[in-house]
Amino acid sequence: MIASSSTQPLLVFDLDGTLAETAPDLVTTLNMLLTREGFPPVPYEKARGMVGGGARTLIERGLAYAGGDLPAPRIDALFEEFLVHYDAHIADATTLFPGVGAALDRFETAGWRFAVCTNKIEYSSTLLLTALGIADRFHAICGKNTFPMSKPDGRALLMTIDKAGGQPDRTIMVGDSKTDIETAQNAKIPVVAVDFGYTDLPVEAYAPDRVISHFDDLWEAVESLVKTV
Repeated sequence: MIASSSTQPLLVFDLDGTLAETAPDLVTTLNMLLTREGFPPVPYEKARGMVGGGARTLIERGLAYAGGDLPAPRIDALFEEFLVHYDAHIADATTLFPGVGAALDRFETAGWRFAVCTNKIEYSSTLLLTALGIADRFHAICGKNTFPMSKPDGRALLMTIDKAGGQPDRTIMVGDSKTDIETAQNAKIPVVAVDFGYTDLPVEAYAPDRVISHFDDLWEAVESLVKTV
């Protein structure tokens, strides 16, 4: 599938909305905090579209929707409370998207390595992937607080690649959002976008290199990109 080299090819995945349907537990935590603060909960379908930028961004989006105007120190406190509650319920209703396990098996058999580059906090990311039974499949799990910068800064992706022992010219990113696509573009890394994740507009609007609707299609998408790089 890819020319032999001393460095194995690498797939770098986003987490929320790409590998896993995390919205149920994230939205439950958000609405618990909003209700406790005296604001109405955000309807699930609306809140699902707010997921993907990290917990603090989710809180800010939820407050804006609910008409909440809280000072920064209170939002800081809510962020810490969010993490405590969410980590305690991190996989109550979260599941891997269909086909993830089989896709990882196929790529691993072909000699690929895997990493995660997410705007989720690193501890929560590792905790979730462990609960889902796939943490040990990734050579690096990098979150919003792993490096001095985070997505969409391309350096976060490049540093993830380095931490996983990969090379940029042998790496492909897989994500679900404008942030992921811009991150890959900023790092000059090819990007495959899934169309079932968390995005305001259809992912095609952000010009990823390929779009897939199921993990069964990832192999063909990656193979087509490998032939062009």
